[in-house]
Amino acid sequence: MPVTWFLTGASRGIGLEITRQLLESSSNTVFASCRSPATAFDLDALKSSPGTLHIIQIDVMDEISIKAGCSKVLELLNGTGLDYVINNAAINHAGDLAFSFDPAALAETIQCNVTGPALVTRFLLPSIEKSSRKVIVNISSPLASIGRDLGPISTSYSISKTGLNMLTYKQSRERPDFIPILMDPGWVKTDMGGEGAKIEPHVSVTGILNVATKLTSADAGKFYTYLGKVNPW
Repeated sequence: MPVTWFLTGASRGIGLEITRQLLESSSNTVFASCRSPATAFDLDALKSSPGTLHIIQIDVMDEISIKAGCSKVLELLNGTGLDYVINNAAINHAGDLAFSFDPAALAETIQCNVTGPALVTRFLLPSIEKSSRKVIVNISSPLASIGRDLGPISTSYSISKTGLNMLTYKQSRERPDFIPILMDPGWVKTDMGGEGAKIEPHVSVTGILNVATKLTSADAGKFYTYLGKVNPW
């Protein structure tokens, strides 16, 4: 049975690996969005995969770009449903602290990491409603968890991801027919993960997709790790 997927931040890191793994199956159609398709060479190379790939231009910092890109997805779907939405694109001004962060950097981080995913999901709503799955995976972080007690690092990023957690909770309560969840991908060896990261992208993504494809309505609003364990908030 054909399955449709949409994701942001698909040109590198976790997003690129999600796209690669999904396209290994001819049953998957993937709408992979990124800020600059013209320079997304690794993403473009996946067009020869068994699955179907549509590369969509979206800058999650720009509402007009989000609306235009999502409209293109709706056009390509041509009235069919969108089964999975993965809000993956994010920025992190690493190293900032609670008593010394840059207010402009905080605002930019919230725009990208909270407002962007909110608008993406809003503009894709007509196609999500037509799906029998209605899964929304918002990529969060253990830094969003007070319960994990990870200290003072990455203040702006942590605040934004905690905001994303609350957005996901609100989505699950507003639309009980949807399955919005949060996903902690682990500390992955990507450009954003930086030095010290422990997990290979393919390991994280295998886990993410395994969790996502097994979700039920009982999971809505929960905060999972890529291993399927529930994170504390």
